Amino acid sequence: MSENIEDLKAQLAAAEAAAKAAEAEAARAKAEALRLQLEAKGGSAADAPAAAAEAEAETQQAEAARATADELRTQVEAAEAAPAPEVPAAEAPAAQAAPASSPAPSGELSAFATQIQGAYSWDVPAVTIGTLIDNGARVPGVSAKMPLPMFNRHLLVAGATGTGKTRTLQLLAEGLSANGSSVLLCDVKGDLTGLAEAGVSSEKLLSRTAANGQEWASSSFPIELLSLGGADSQFPGVPVRAQISDFGPILLARALSLNTTQEQALQLIFAWADAQGLELIDLPDLRAVISFLTSDEGKDELATIGGVSKATAGVILRALTALESQGGGQFFGAPGFDTADLMRMDSTGRGIISLLGVGDISTRPALVSAVIMFLLANLFSTLPEVGDVERPKLVFFFDEAHLLFADATKEFERQVVQTVRLIRSKGVGVVFVTQTPKDIPSDVLAQLGSRIQHGLRASTPDDFKKLKATVQTFPKTSLELDEVLTTLGTGEAVVTVLDPKGNPTPVTPVGIWAPASVMGPASADTVARINQSSVIMGRYRDAVNPDSAEEKLERRAAEAQAAREEAIAQEEAAKEAERLQKEAEKEAERAAKEAEKAAAKEEAARQKEMEKLRRQVEKQQEKEEAARQRAAERRTRQVENVLGSVLRTAGREITRSIFGTRKR
Repeated sequence: MSENIEDLKAQLAAAEAAAKAAEAEAARAKAEALRLQLEAKGGSAADAPAAAAEAEAETQQAEAARATADELRTQVEAAEAAPAPEVPAAEAPAAQAAPASSPAPSGELSAFATQIQGAYSWDVPAVTIGTLIDNGARVPGVSAKMPLPMFNRHLLVAGATGTGKTRTLQLLAEGLSANGSSVLLCDVKGDLTGLAEAGVSSEKLLSRTAANGQEWASSSFPIELLSLGGADSQFPGVPVRAQISDFGPILLARALSLNTTQEQALQLIFAWADAQGLELIDLPDLRAVISFLTSDEGKDELATIGGVSKATAGVILRALTALESQGGGQFFGAPGFDTADLMRMDSTGRGIISLLGVGDISTRPALVSAVIMFLLANLFSTLPEVGDVERPKLVFFFDEAHLLFADATKEFERQVVQTVRLIRSKGVGVVFVTQTPKDIPSDVLAQLGSRIQHGLRASTPDDFKKLKATVQTFPKTSLELDEVLTTLGTGEAVVTVLDPKGNPTPVTPVGIWAPASVMGPASADTVARINQSSVIMGRYRDAVNPDSAEEKLERRAAEAQAAREEAIAQEEAAKEAERLQKEAEKEAERAAKEAEKAAAKEEAARQKEMEKLRRQVEKQQEKEEAARQRAAERRTRQVENVLGSVLRTAGREITRSIFGTRKR
């Protein structure tokens, strides 16, 4: 055995890997033996004794491999404790320059390893994912990697909790940043801030990198810390806000967990507000609009926008209150975050890695998933078409991607599928991170050309169904994937990616390479330094409240109230004028009546006087007439008397003459 310490470390790493593989195989054999024993008790299996013997043999092999590894570890420790031999000056540069990242595989490669080595032999820039695991042993120099141009064809990273997905994301982010691509990562647990600090070498780390044939060198990366408004975030950062009008009714319905009917009602409310020139900036703006439409003043407007019922509007208002309690009140507002700030480089040409602290995502999954989808949709709507590019402008990591689709409406899923399908032409790649491919709708899964699948657990019937479904999502392979996936250790995965021509590579079990930065949270001083040096913090730190729907509706209400008061005043004034007019009319009528009465009285007096005069005249006339009559009577009597006297005299004369009595 060589005395060179690096050779000893490499042998130790290989022995460790072999021991781990032997232990895994022993565990599998033991599980198989137990299963057969259970079936034997039921009278349905006759191979139980042979399986038990095989399990015992595998256990002995695992113990022997572990003993070999322990012996090599002792030799490494002894070699490290011994004084280092002097290296001749002429040999020193050659020793320092010997590459360890891609050493030539020792010995002959198996047919499978040769196939994998040929499948990943490209001339385009790529991000190395891990070293091939062939028959339980790692094969340094044969690695799986992903071409940079294929990141915009999207990627799925899946695996059970604790299998190393987070470190895989960290490794991918480092590789993308080093090649000039920007990255947006959702930091769910707050342990990705270590990207800002160079990793620290350790015996365990060097053992792992030596086994992988990885030339590891510590490095830090440029990061920007973003904080989702109102979140009990893992770290302080640049506030990410969005105006409600930009967010749109479909994503907001997702954040509010509305059903399809309520989502359609929200769309009508948005359309009405837009037609009225009411800008929806924050939640109070939307609440003001809905409150107006459900008020007595707005009920006529509500009746004209498609029959949105007051009950539906009430549900939306209650959902807004719940969203505010989840921090939505701080997220929705101004200034809105410009997604162009996600695509930046530092002075050395490395892409900025933006970490979005989302807080406890389990308490508000709908809001977080809608926010992330909003950022992606905003990129889609603002970026120009660039077609296929040598490297992506931005790679978008969707952690806990299953939350994006939980209880989602059909319209929301349709928009997600459309965005994922078309955004690659904008130079943006998407990485969905979840536990099993089954968590992703089939229409979305069909757009994910590359896969990194960490280990799965198969402890329940549902787990077995998920395992079977996962195996079916991979290209056909000679590997027993259901067995491989359940025996993968932490930091190991099965990989298939699209090669530069767009063809899937063979399914490849790999040991994931170690990140160059700290695998854990950064120190508080580092976080403070990042925020202090941020070039965009000043732009977004302070929220503003522009003149928008709430203020406009308040003014409209005040104007309406003033108009009502003025109308009431005018009505009262009109009533007073009418009252005064009526009183004047009554007074005029009374005066007219009095005048009429006076005139009537005067006329009566005049008539009376005239009647009196008339009677006097009549009396005078009567007197005169009477006098005339008396005079006439006197004259008549006189005439009569005279005539009578004459007649009498004549008669006597005649009588006398007749009868001879006339005196002679």
